[in-house]
Amino acid sequence: MPDPRPIIFLGPSLSIEKAAEILDADYRKPAKKGDFLQLLFKETKFVGLIDGFFLQDYPPTPIEIYNLLRKKGTKVYGSSSLGALRAVELSKYGMIGVGKIFNMFKKGILDADDEVAVTFTDYSNYKSEALIDIRYNLFLAQKMGIIDEGIKKIILRVSKQTYFPYRTYGDILDKCKQMHPEINSQVEKFREHIQTNRKSLKEDDAVLLLKRIKGDMG
Repeated sequence: MPDPRPIIFLGPSLSIEKAAEILDADYRKPAKKGDFLQLLFKETKFVGLIDGFFLQDYPPTPIEIYNLLRKKGTKVYGSSSLGALRAVELSKYGMIGVGKIFNMFKKGILDADDEVAVTFTDYSNYKSEALIDIRYNLFLAQKMGIIDEGIKKIILRVSKQTYFPYRTYGDILDKCKQMHPEINSQVEKFREHIQTNRKSLKEDDAVLLLKRIKGDMG
């Protein structure tokens, strides 16, 4: 008997434990090339693409997802990471984009894949931070008065100059201190802040995708 649950490709954007509390689904590892082709031969009505491979393997191509979109009775959703990128590319063919990150790419506010790219080893232990989430946390820290505009720009500049597999708060902030010793105290304030106040737009958008699918299932 076919599994009636939605199929969700999920990795570091949201833990499976949190996801399962929102939506009962067939949760799979981040999508790679070929995963969507296999779904052409499976009976499924709802597919959510959140995370996919960027570096460790080839990601699913737009044409793979396009072929699934053409399959009658199948809806495909994207958010947060690779899902947001593919949803922008394929929205005119019916892929449903969800969340702030999708909208920022759709409007051209963001245009680089490495805004959302991270390296990861499993669902909960990943090595790098997405640039979009670094931007978000710097914005929130400035709003709260933890850092000022100048410090935000310096940390963001160093983050952008760091190749995405090596973007961690620890490494980025250490580099900032080496390059700009005069801002050490504010850098350390931000380091202390981020240890307990880290937010994630990618996680927020993943939650929105799951809630959207749950609502569409009725």
